Amino acid sequence: MSDIVEHDTLFIAGQWVEPAGTETIEVVSPVTEQVVGRVPHATPADVDKAVAAARAAFDHGPWPRLSLVERAEVVTRIKDAIAARHRELAELVTLQNGSPMLFSVRGQALSAVGAFAVALAAERFSQEDERPGTGGPVLVRREPVGVVAAITPWNVPQLTIAGKLAPALLAGCTVILKPSPETPLDANWLADVCAEAGLPDGVLSVLPAGRETGAYLVAHPDVDKVAFTGSVAAGKAIMAAAAENLTRVSLELGGKSAAILLDDADLAVAVPAVVGGTCAANSGQACVALTRVLVPASRYDEVATALTGAFAGLKVGDPADPTTVVGPMVTRQQQERNLEYIRIGREEGAKVLTGGGVPEGLSTGWYVSPTLFGDVTNDMRIAREEIFGPVVCLLRYETVDEAVALANDSAFGLSGAVFSADPERATEVARRVRTGTVTVNGFRLDLAAPFGGFKNSGIGREFGPEGLAAYFEYQAVNLPAPNPS
Repeated sequence: MSDIVEHDTLFIAGQWVEPAGTETIEVVSPVTEQVVGRVPHATPADVDKAVAAARAAFDHGPWPRLSLVERAEVVTRIKDAIAARHRELAELVTLQNGSPMLFSVRGQALSAVGAFAVALAAERFSQEDERPGTGGPVLVRREPVGVVAAITPWNVPQLTIAGKLAPALLAGCTVILKPSPETPLDANWLADVCAEAGLPDGVLSVLPAGRETGAYLVAHPDVDKVAFTGSVAAGKAIMAAAAENLTRVSLELGGKSAAILLDDADLAVAVPAVVGGTCAANSGQACVALTRVLVPASRYDEVATALTGAFAGLKVGDPADPTTVVGPMVTRQQQERNLEYIRIGREEGAKVLTGGGVPEGLSTGWYVSPTLFGDVTNDMRIAREEIFGPVVCLLRYETVDEAVALANDSAFGLSGAVFSADPERATEVARRVRTGTVTVNGFRLDLAAPFGGFKNSGIGREFGPEGLAAYFEYQAVNLPAPNPS
């Protein structure tokens, strides 16, 4: 993909149309720092057009009135098309995001296929069921929530889109998708896939845009639900704006997740999992990253040595190289953010065990060396704030109770892990960790399970049956009581 990927139209209501404005978004390669794509910047006028079409398609069109099985046929075609073209999608994401190809194939493209597949498992669920009530039978109906504004981030765009689009479409909703302005190319690619799959006009619009257009979309009175993945600050702003119209919201926000290594943890298991859940997870640009590693004081030196060697041995460089593990940050701003936190960590008294700057020989592109901080305490900013890059903190603890307290002493509660030679012991500790996901002896985001967070990590769940439920309203029809015999 050496040529610039150009789009001069917007996908509104199933058709490629002229934008209302003249402003464009330039997509810059995190590797070369050169423009690799260009798309129109959607305006509030484009939002009005897309929402009006979505409202009409929902209120009067066929999509919400089809059976779940009929909608599933279309969604299956979308899934199958993504699967068939997943390599093309992965290359596009690597071009715009800088994600290493190893991650782009599995964590970007194929994970989106998996999210669609999991949502399609909802075919087995009935849209209504009858149950006994206190005064007679009750028919409980699941109705689609309506017009959905899906706002997605730049780090794993296709997975976060799939986690919203697949269940929304299956439920019978219509969708306005606003991808991040940093990474809009894959969203336009998906628009073509959906049109070719036979998604009816009006059901989907794709509006690449920045914050102002996004804020206008969120506050639109004809939007019934906002599904958002992104920062805590943006999530709070969305929740406040949605309150004006009592718009439903689901928010998947940040994380500062802890990996707890118990005193009998097998480092042959724990170290690769920590690497996979930090630097190897989209170059550390993942909300679920295990960025705090909690280690018994008695094993601190052993773990520090093992992790230092593992981090130092990671290949950093061109994400198109299939052997690269850590690519660049998606923007210069993200690179500068990571480097600033590394400076703060040093200032706070933490010790850089490896990394700590820009890799040698990579002055072009927005790279940050995989960085491990030792001697970190949980009151340091680098242990409390989401850095969103390949920067990891190593903390000591004395007792299991202290480890759990440290893990829970966070404004976030998204993910985590517990490592022990005794899986039952690890599971008992995992039950005490206040996060939406905890993995025993590994690092995993399982798309068949509900995903979301406690505390500032968000509201609601995506994936699994719970992810589909988020796109329904429930109606109870009280049926006549049977005549007494």
